[in-house]
Amino acid sequence: MDIGAATYVQRIEKLVDEVAQAQAGPVREAAALVTASLRAGGVVNAFGSGHSEAIAMEIAGRAGGLVPSNRLALRDVVVYGGEPASVLTEGNPGDLERDPSIARRVYDLAPVRPEDVFVLISSSGVNGSVVEMAHIVRDRGHKLIALTSVQHSTTMPSRHPSGRKLLDLADVVLDNGAPYGDSVLPLPGGAAFGAVSTITSALLAQMVVAEVVRELVEAGETPPMYLSANMAGGDEHNRALEARYAGRIRRGA
Repeated sequence: MDIGAATYVQRIEKLVDEVAQAQAGPVREAAALVTASLRAGGVVNAFGSGHSEAIAMEIAGRAGGLVPSNRLALRDVVVYGGEPASVLTEGNPGDLERDPSIARRVYDLAPVRPEDVFVLISSSGVNGSVVEMAHIVRDRGHKLIALTSVQHSTTMPSRHPSGRKLLDLADVVLDNGAPYGDSVLPLPGGAAFGAVSTITSALLAQMVVAEVVRELVEAGETPPMYLSANMAGGDEHNRALEARYAGRIRRGA
């Protein structure tokens, strides 16, 4: 059974090419929503729980990314809301991200304005916190971009009381192409390994940013982009841009 690194790379290369081609249209649609929000003075709010938080970090507050971006996380109820840290560790792993009630608290703690756009990330797209966040975002009138696995999401039942899933509530759905269970290499006995959703989701996030930059540059506008803080002048450049969004974006935590 050929299940080594070379085989994994081959599968990833094929999937990356498939996702890039298949999602070119939705990426342009998502970029149009982000661009409209930025032009209205809005901020991109990214939320993902569990491993999906890695993609929220890819969107908000990184070198080469958009300055007007904010990352929401379950731990915000502790960092900004004063809850005891024990709320993050009580119960079984995964309980918190399956709890719809925490989404309202996370949203209410965020410095959100009506012109903001949201990117919600969940490969399964069925857990209570992300689906509830999608309901809140839609109810508040924000545009919503979902980054999910359509195959996984349509295979699983919703864990939200409404019975709906993240992809049911989004204005634009970006499909990361991950299979049900995420892993692409089989093991004897039916198990699998070699997760792909992080790689393809990060690809889609960066494709959206690239399209936003293209739209702004072609219109003669200067995109508000981060420089690496580890290069000369990076801190000064970044602080000047962050000052435009004082109180709107949070860094750290």
